[in-house]
Amino acid sequence: MVDIDLSQAPFSLLDEAGRQRVRRGVDLAYYDTDEIILDAGQTGEHVFLIHKGEVAELDTATTERIGHYTAGDLFGAISILNGQSRYRFIAEQESLCYLLPRSLFETLCREYPVFADYFRQSLTDKSRLLTERRTAGGITMAGFMLARVAECMREPRLIDADASIAEAALRLREIGADSLLVAADGRYGMLTKTDLLDGLIGQSLDRATPVLGIAHFPLITVRPDDYLFQALIAMTRHEVERVVVVEGEQPVGVVELTDVLSFFSSRSYTVSLELEQAEDLDALARASARLPGLVKALMAQGVKLRFAMELLAALNGRIISKAFDLTVPAEHHQDSCLMVMGSEGRGEQILKTDQDNGLILADGADWPGRAEQMDRFIERLLTLGYPRCPGNIMVSNPQWVDSLGGWRQRIDRWAERRDGEALMNLAILLDAHAVAGNPALLESLREALFARCSHDELLLSHFARPVLSFSTPLTLFGSLKRPTHGIDIKKGGIFPIVHGVRTLALERRIRPTSTLARLDALVADGRLEAEFAADLGEALSLFAELRLNQQLARLEDTGKPEGDANLVVVQRLSTLERDLLREALHLVKEFKQRLSYRFHLEYS
Repeated sequence: MVDIDLSQAPFSLLDEAGRQRVRRGVDLAYYDTDEIILDAGQTGEHVFLIHKGEVAELDTATTERIGHYTAGDLFGAISILNGQSRYRFIAEQESLCYLLPRSLFETLCREYPVFADYFRQSLTDKSRLLTERRTAGGITMAGFMLARVAECMREPRLIDADASIAEAALRLREIGADSLLVAADGRYGMLTKTDLLDGLIGQSLDRATPVLGIAHFPLITVRPDDYLFQALIAMTRHEVERVVVVEGEQPVGVVELTDVLSFFSSRSYTVSLELEQAEDLDALARASARLPGLVKALMAQGVKLRFAMELLAALNGRIISKAFDLTVPAEHHQDSCLMVMGSEGRGEQILKTDQDNGLILADGADWPGRAEQMDRFIERLLTLGYPRCPGNIMVSNPQWVDSLGGWRQRIDRWAERRDGEALMNLAILLDAHAVAGNPALLESLREALFARCSHDELLLSHFARPVLSFSTPLTLFGSLKRPTHGIDIKKGGIFPIVHGVRTLALERRIRPTSTLARLDALVADGRLEAEFAADLGEALSLFAELRLNQQLARLEDTGKPEGDANLVVVQRLSTLERDLLREALHLVKEFKQRLSYRFHLEYS
């Protein structure tokens, strides 16, 4: 029986009995340099697993090299499944390969469907394997990620819109609840104990006052089949402690924040509650300091990176919003909008990074002492763990504070100049997300940005050009480059996807700022095929996860996410991770080619 490592996919998808059959059934074969191992048109008789050496995959019709395989890589399975090999596989140096016979491979495919599926899966499907392998003790991915809202919702309690405050208080006491839904002419609003108290004490309303005047419309809603985790994100983002479950237009349940936290039953998830209860900077700092621990818990428990990014973006947004509220008097909130930009604006930053923020003021707004308050705000963010922006893109810099009219003039100037700095500023502003103050100011500015730039073909060509600034870290033979210092995953993978999708979003006037949400919108708009967009999203998630793993490792060692976490050493990755990374970078290469064709980058 051959001693062979079968701990990686696809063999990890077999049980121990299946792996033993592989060990008993394989042979070891030697191939000399330039020897053809499997030729185009040849019937596949073996699956080859390289023990030592390098193998090239060639398209004999075009003489193009389309693949490159090294120790631990597998080839030949598709040739068996399709009946014959489409390409030629040739040893580029002396190679030793394990040979898995066709008959045994076909038997394993019949008896282990998940093993067979691996060879026909897209990048999206294969990425699930990597996610599942991260699942550690505690709450499993199935229990944590697949829990639905329907499993945690309470029965909705309704009251008529003309009922009095006194009647509502009595009803809440009778049923032992904290909230009621107010029904008014076919629509529904939320009424809480806090609303009743504010009405009686804060507004000095009479007990006979109808509850319609103090209920909140419209509702923040989810559907019964939504993930419970998404309900937690909605509560955090909208600053509420409950959401209403609806089917169609009818409420069928209510989910409370305490219900969600209880369901997950892990102290890590009380960060949301602790954050909401923070009333001063010290309490806010304590809640903020727990975010790295939350990130580790989410990753250890196998949470899909997209959901983790959404939750962390919502939590970071609440921290920044609370710091703004603690710094800026309430009378200025309606006449200003604090926006975060960069990865924070896109909701793609998990661990805290440099501050990137700006301020929009309503035209004609008078705000004495604003500059001093913005300086104080930046200092408070520094205290909360958000480093200063090296490029000084912060509200303490007058260049990133202006009236709505002033910002519109800046957009016009940047669009006319089209130089590197101007295009970078447009890209930064395009990713802006409102976290405090009046978000309508940012939406008005975004509309001005679309109106000026979305139909300017020359500007779009200049705007898209940076996607070609960095080469994709693949060799001429289509394999991963393997420098000892690592490949730059941000320049080679993350940036081309983020900026390419951002360019398409600008062209199509797409309002969401996250790259994954933009991909969904581009599919709905007909600009991208659903499968290609899904694979681009998985590629981005893979790059982000590889980068995050290195940041977390540095955080564990030094207490700070320092060092160049963008450099990924390919030699340290598992076979599955290398396989996924190679596929993901090929997708990036194809995406860059599409963008180059669409925006005529070869001529710009």
